[in-house]
Amino acid sequence: MSTTPTLTGQAIGQAHYATRALLERAVAPLGVSFGQVLALNVLASGPVEPAHLVRRITSTLKVDEPAVREVIASLVDADLAHLDEASVRLTDSGRATQARIADAVAGITARLYGDIPADEASAAARVLTLITQRANAELAATPV
Repeated sequence: MSTTPTLTGQAIGQAHYATRALLERAVAPLGVSFGQVLALNVLASGPVEPAHLVRRITSTLKVDEPAVREVIASLVDADLAHLDEASVRLTDSGRATQARIADAVAGITARLYGDIPADEASAAARVLTLITQRANAELAATPV
């Protein structure tokens, strides 16, 4: 019987959910959700058009537009983001929160990936990128 791991959706999912649980635990004291973390990370690069932010998060989380609009509204309500017709941008509090999130992510990344040889990490990234591209293509071709 082989002890070599097999690449499956289950293995990928378990890695995703375990990593996500670590992130959610790390940001829980900040009072932000996973969707809010993603939106704050997008906004860290600077103001974006609301439609761009919606597209970015819907394509990442595979959720509908109303769900993302709720995330944006919750960021505005928490004074982490400012929304007007032209843009969504971080507030000072949002920048501070996003910096704390970035620190948490850096720590998790170092602990989980730090000792993985570069060639193995690159191979895993290539495979996961290909799987994501294929899944996205199927989603785009399949009516809801």
